[in-house]
Amino acid sequence: MVDINCDMGESYSIYHCGDDEGLMPWVTVANVACGFHASDPRVMTRTVALAKRHGVKVGAHPSLPDREGFGRREMRLDREELTAGVVYQIGALAGFLRAHDMELNHVKVHGSLYGMSARDPEVAAAIADAADVFGAPLVGMVGTVHEQVWGDRPAGFVAEYYADLDYRDDGSLIITREHEAFDPVRSAERALRAVTEGKATSENGKELTVRADSVCVHSDTPNAVELARAVHDALKPHLSS
Repeated sequence: MVDINCDMGESYSIYHCGDDEGLMPWVTVANVACGFHASDPRVMTRTVALAKRHGVKVGAHPSLPDREGFGRREMRLDREELTAGVVYQIGALAGFLRAHDMELNHVKVHGSLYGMSARDPEVAAAIADAADVFGAPLVGMVGTVHEQVWGDRPAGFVAEYYADLDYRDDGSLIITREHEAFDPVRSAERALRAVTEGKATSENGKELTVRADSVCVHSDTPNAVELARAVHDALKPHLSS
């Protein structure tokens, strides 16, 4: 069975990002921003409450401390500093989950921190140290340092496929500062292939081996709701309850 996960709760104060209300019916897992790249306490508690109403599981979506760059600029932090920052963010979300009588489902890091941890074992280990505090599974990509460092964790490793990002020929993600719209039909077809065949295609047409325990749709993709609905419909027979 597979989940559809979405990065959510990325508004801040009076600034709005993403249609969480429109997206929530079409996903099974919400990755809720924890304040470092987006969100604030009010947005976090409202997003958790919205997920609960829709029966959607909630995980933490921690980031580098880069609100101005939306967490999509790389930064150098030592291992202790990075672990502490991720624990801080997960802990904040855990408080709101407790207030709504929900459990932390997983941890999925955001943006450049995700890309860095897919390449650098020290960064990946720092994130694992933080997730281990909460006994939470980590979400990442097979064939990368994610799998090497997180694959055998007692708390678990969830492999994901991206429906609205392109892949390089080496299997790495092309993480853009601003997401562009993707063709929902094509994205849904590719997501189904990733789930059923374990295959994806790079931007240059190379065949890639993937594993899709979960399929990601970003809330800030311009046509996110339409895309999420198409992916949901394509994967419906395979979705987790």
